[in-house]
Amino acid sequence: MQQIVLASGNAGKLKEFNQVLADFDIEVLPQSDFDVGEVEETGLSFVENAILKARHVSQVSGLPALADDSGLEVDALKGAPGIYSARFSGPGATDASNNEKLLSLLAQVPEAQRSARFQCLLVLMKHPADPTPMICQGTWEGRILEQPQGENGFGYDPLFWVPECECASAELAPEQKNKLSHRGQAVAELLRRLALQKS
Repeated sequence: MQQIVLASGNAGKLKEFNQVLADFDIEVLPQSDFDVGEVEETGLSFVENAILKARHVSQVSGLPALADDSGLEVDALKGAPGIYSARFSGPGATDASNNEKLLSLLAQVPEAQRSARFQCLLVLMKHPADPTPMICQGTWEGRILEQPQGENGFGYDPLFWVPECECASAELAPEQKNKLSHRGQAVAELLRRLALQKS
């Protein structure tokens, strides 16, 4: 059983990765097992931040590390909130304050110009100096609603309209969201590439 460390304190993500990687004899451990402190996300892109997180966790733990960086890009806002999605409304940002700020910035933007997408960049590093980390990307296209809908999910899910399902991301069942979402797509790509390595 190979062990890799997840560069996140999110219990939901840890459970999800353990479920999908079990078939590959990979056990995903939380970074808290190694007393890993937060690394400053100084990158200018999702991929740079994911690499920073994975490298830091691999350095501290001495094991391969898996990190993801994700966020929302809104075309009318020139790609914002982007890498600042989690802290869009400033220090002490919450999902509610971030959503409020997004809606206020888009108040005058007509529906046809509210296109947006979630991006997820997933990085698997074999060791801290890995010159060719495995990088997997998932992109989920949609648009921003004028008011929140749905009770599921987190973050910007209540404002993200999913055209193929004709509902907000926050109205999808978790299994359905995991199949469609940016993270679901990035994980599927990771599994595809791990399967190729195994064969």
